[in-house]
Amino acid sequence: QVQLVESGGGLVQAGDSLRLSCAGSGRDFSSYPMGWFRQAPGKEREIVASIGWNGGKTYYAASVKGRFTISRDNARNTVYLQMNTLKPEDTAVYYCASAREYMDMSAPHLAGEYDYWGQGTQVTVSS
Repeated sequence: QVQLVESGGGLVQAGDSLRLSCAGSGRDFSSYPMGWFRQAPGKEREIVASIGWNGGKTYYAASVKGRFTISRDNARNTVYLQMNTLKPEDTAVYYCASAREYMDMSAPHLAGEYDYWGQGTQVTVSS
């Protein structure tokens, strides 16, 4: 059974940091690009960041560039999202996802390019 499990969400104050983790099983996720998406209440799911299978390329949404960092540990089948200087507008459910294309070195940023999704972890940033 293919699974992605996110962890690390929580309630923090503006300016704080959080580190999200996403552990994969049932598939060799180390050979696929991975991404983090988020969805706030009443809004569509949006890309936050993505990373190619070997970590060589990354993509960041303009709203998080310079504050968030995506990384991966292929030996652990795990991808991370370090979130610094959090803002109330970062409040959302954060999802990790695995892309469709095997050994794609790019960092896909469209939801349709991903085929496995985690259940999500809530991040709430108070002002």
